[in-house]
Amino acid sequence: MTSPLPLRVFARLYISIAAFIFILLIGTVGYAIIEHYSLLDALFMTVITLATVGYKEVQPLSDLGKVFTITLIIANIGTFTYFLTQISSYFLDGEFSKEYKLYKMKNRIAALENHVIICGFGRNGREAAKIFHNSGHQFVVIEKHPFKKGDLTFPVDYYVEGDATHDEVFLEAGITGASALISTLPDDADNLLVVLTARELNHQLKIISRASKDSTVSKLKTAGADNVIMPDKIGGAHMASSVISPDVKEFVDLMATHTNEHFSLAEIAAKKTITLEELNSWKNTGATVLGIKISSGEFAMNPSPNTIIRPGHCVIAMGSKEQIRKLSLQLS
Repeated sequence: MTSPLPLRVFARLYISIAAFIFILLIGTVGYAIIEHYSLLDALFMTVITLATVGYKEVQPLSDLGKVFTITLIIANIGTFTYFLTQISSYFLDGEFSKEYKLYKMKNRIAALENHVIICGFGRNGREAAKIFHNSGHQFVVIEKHPFKKGDLTFPVDYYVEGDATHDEVFLEAGITGASALISTLPDDADNLLVVLTARELNHQLKIISRASKDSTVSKLKTAGADNVIMPDKIGGAHMASSVISPDVKEFVDLMATHTNEHFSLAEIAAKKTITLEELNSWKNTGATVLGIKISSGEFAMNPSPNTIIRPGHCVIAMGSKEQIRKLSLQLS
């Protein structure tokens, strides 16, 4: 549902209009009291004075009435100048265009479902966003500092400028309809606060957080994080793997990040009981089953043909998008 354009977009214009109406009321009441005009004559006199159309006075003004008229004209000039300034700021300097784009962005984000929220758009956040983009998964970026889209090699369709530790920013990013959240902020304390806030707003949310210190990992998991990633440790492990088994490391990285119509890694939730031999995924679908995650959370890697897949198990498979789709139907 589209929300109305917020009042703050026109706030200063409303102030200008309110000031003009105030002067109109002051002028009407002033002429009625000072010159003893009827309300209609007082309103008429005020309008022709503010409009400077040069009509003759309703009746000759007293000295006090002339002073009041001069004051009214000066006040109106100030109000009119302020109004023109605001119009220029909003429509000529692009302020209204920026506000309107943010308004449209909020409505588009509000319509999202099962999207991923990325908190922080540094190196880790951008890499995660790139993978989501390549896989066709919708995501919303929350970043405190403005970023230039021209610096990116992929489009960011949904973003919110704000502090990811604030509830209202999460709500603006559509956290109640999101399926997952990734917190990549550089400070562990900020990531901890993000995890606490996100878990409170959405109990079903899958939360992955970055951590810099070993001591923070348990705190993040206690706060509600499902997984905690330490980029420095992973980076060191990858460097060592590049020395020991460089081709294997390169192949695993390629599988994890390279997704298109012809190749993807996917996890499929099984909805029926069947053995791998009966499934015969390679012959029936062309997809390859790499492993099975059972309900207890344990993995069966390179499972044998007599392995039983049960409802609730998660099948990790490799293949094209069409092959993965066929395998999903086989497991439904």
